[in-house]
Amino acid sequence: MDIRVGDRIQMKKQHPCGSKEFDVLRVGMDFRIRCSGCGHELMLPRLKCEKNIKKVLRKEENEL
Repeated sequence: MDIRVGDRIQMKKQHPCGSKEFDVLRVGMDFRIRCSGCGHELMLPRLKCEKNIKKVLRKEENEL
């Protein structure tokens, strides 16, 4: 799965605050993501994170 730093991902399950969207801060063996609703940051193993991703909302590279 092609996920880059700066992407916004929509997860299958929601965060306890009610938001399903997260911003990607770090990509590697672990993903560091930030909840778009409350700002909580968490670090997840790559396999667990990729399994729970529903959709990748990517900004186009030519939009600045």
